[in-house]
Order: sequence, then C-alpha cells, then structure tokens
Amino acid sequence: MVSIDYQGQTIEKQALRYQGKAKQVFQTNDPDILWVHYMDQATALNGKVKEMITGKGELNSAISHLLFDYLTQNGIENHYLTAVSKTDELVTTLDILPIEVVTRNYASGHFVSKFDVTPMQQLTPTVQEFYYKSDALDDPFINDSQILALGYANAVELAQLRQKSQDVNQLLRARFEKIGIHLVDFKLEFGRTRAGKVILADELSPDNMRLVDMRTGASLDKDVFRQHSGDVTIGYQDVLTRLQQED
Repeated sequence: MVSIDYQGQTIEKQALRYQGKAKQVFQTNDPDILWVHYMDQATALNGKVKEMITGKGELNSAISHLLFDYLTQNGIENHYLTAVSKTDELVTTLDILPIEVVTRNYASGHFVSKFDVTPMQQLTPTVQEFYYKSDALDDPFINDSQILALGYANAVELAQLRQKSQDVNQLLRARFEKIGIHLVDFKLEFGRTRAGKVILADELSPDNMRLVDMRTGASLDKDVFRQHSGDVTIGYQDVLTRLQQED
C-alpha cells in the first residue's frame, strides 16, 4: 500500500474514485483527504481526442502546486494540501459543484468565432461565463437563473463563485504579467467542504488556461495540442521555468 506521512498521520492511497481527462482521484484512509495523480494524457473536444504525452503530468502537477501555494499565500482558500511526488498530491475532499466558471481577459477560442471579434482583443470589463459540467452534453452554457432553478448552487454560492473567480483572476493575471505572459482566459471549478463552505478545486495549469507569450504571441497552453502546432510540453516547461524563477 502506498502511503505518506501528512501532519503526523499516515495517509494511504486506496481505491480509484474517479478518472478524468488528465487526472486520477483515489480514496484514502481519511475520508476528508483524496489522493490525486496527474496523468501523461492530453485531451481535446471534451475527451473525444486523447494522446499520451510523456512528462505532461509532472509539468501540470508542478505548475498547479506553485499556483495553489501562491493563491493560499494571498488568502484564496483551496483544496490543495501537499505534494506527494512529482505527479501526485493530497487534496481536501469536496462535493464538486457541477459548474465551470470561465474568466476571459482577452478574446480567444469560441468567444472569437461566436461574436466575430478580433483574437486577443482585450475585454473590459472582464467576461465571466458559467458552463454546466457535463462531458456527455459538451459542457453547455448555463446562466444564473438556470443554475438557481436546477439547484446547482444557491444565490449566496453563486455570488461567491463570481467574487472568488474575480479574486483569482486578479492574482493570477498579475503573477503571469510579471513573467511576460498574458493570462488570456481560464476555467475554474469549486466544491463544498463538509461544513458547506465553497472553496477552489481542480487544478491550475496550462490545461485549463490560455497563456500567450507577451513578446512572441506564442501559445504556451493546450491550444498547441488542440491545433496540432507543436510539442505541448515545450510551452508547459517554459511556463514552469518562468514561475520558478519568479519565486
């Protein structure tokens, strides 16, 4: 049995609870703690396209750990607890809300085609969008009243999702600007603790962000994989190196 000592307690990795597009989530002997493994897998079109990419899991894990630590230091409560290895971590068990919050600082992706605007047009004010988290339905857009009517979140939680996403955007955008990268847009997920508190979950990596080099305009995120334009790990490694140097 694989285990790690965490805060004086032996945490054992147990049965697989869930496998997503790029991560595996395992139960542990503590019901309040989950064990997450980042896989060497890239996906597109909501998992319809998959490819194994050596080293990607380690890069995503390292970037995510750095950014979660940064947010924690700046008062953003999240599920990340500690790293177990280069690809594994412990996180707080949450009841994940079926809502993805997308924040857009610049026009890109579907936003460009949907509204026929210029790519990388700065969006003022920053755009926030909600999507229902469902691969089977291709994560459809959902608005405030639909979320409330379907019971996916209450009014207080909905306001928290908006504010917390704004706070995260402000912090991450400043962090990336310091290392010469535009934070174009990104997706966040949230969950409820056992006490009912809504906190940040999932990961923070180029898998769920669009990152563009300020000087060259090059993509440093999963768009490289989506568009078959090169080796996705080169951009991920560049992002990690810059973040580590800034630390």
